Amino acid sequence: MTAEPLHDDGYDPTEILRALPEAWHEQFLGEYHQALDAAHEVWRFRQLRELLHAWRLRAVAFSTPGFESAAQAVREGRSGEFVPAEQAVPGWAERL
Repeated sequence: MTAEPLHDDGYDPTEILRALPEAWHEQFLGEYHQALDAAHEVWRFRQLRELLHAWRLRAVAFSTPGFESAAQAVREGRSGEFVPAEQAVPGWAERL
């Protein structure tokens, strides 16, 4: 018998890495390993979950078609009108 998680909370680093564009893998893995090492201190375990949550949201955003061009527009100061994530990313509410 194998243990199965009760629910998928989106914090599986393998799934985050799979969804994340390759250009972000090194940064994610560096931050993840650092947080994982720190999580040996019980009081810092929450930080690991927060990091995984943030990277899960980043993976959703970074893998959305058009994200890079929109990010470049913001960097260049030609971002136009603000659009909430709920409108910009299909299925955003379900991914939270």
